[in-house]
Amino acid sequence: MDMWDAYLKAARQVLPDADIVHDRYHISAHLNAAVDRVRKDEHKRLASAGDDTLKGSKYQWMRTYEDKRSREAVSFRKLHELDLKTSRAWHYKEDFRHFWNYLYAGAAERFYKGWRRAVMSSRLEPLKKVAKLIDTHWQEILNYIKHRITNAASEGLNSRIQAIKSAARGFRSFANYRTRILFHCGRLDLKPQPTH
Repeated sequence: MDMWDAYLKAARQVLPDADIVHDRYHISAHLNAAVDRVRKDEHKRLASAGDDTLKGSKYQWMRTYEDKRSREAVSFRKLHELDLKTSRAWHYKEDFRHFWNYLYAGAAERFYKGWRRAVMSSRLEPLKKVAKLIDTHWQEILNYIKHRITNAASEGLNSRIQAIKSAARGFRSFANYRTRILFHCGRLDLKPQPTH
């Protein structure tokens, strides 16, 4: 689940013995938002000096470049190699991805302590805020190493439902909304069946 207090409180009330696992997607979202905050602040500072290096680069900093030789990765590398605070913030965001690969809680904890130490001495305030958020929810994040579960499927389904709602521009009744969701998300086979 995500880190919203109301969800946590409800889960702990109804299922007091259950382990709560915070989804990696939500941690990644917080890290991306922190990188973007650093980029915005740095862009404002550079632009006031007539430097538009970071102009239009928002989405480049949100990505992970698996294929290092792709045109996008090569273009991004030139930007990343500049001596920018945004480059350092992106590096910390990308480095945290290693946390999710650990199989043992002790090793994951050692990795996090090193990562946190580096972030806290980085003078990148948005990243430091994320580290403090992780500290607050540490046990629930560490539970991922034990259970290796994610709510990506429900997040994906929720995204489709929101798209249905948006495309319809409203429904006359909840029953119509429900029918539309079941129709689009029910994995129905709508191909005509041959008759014998």
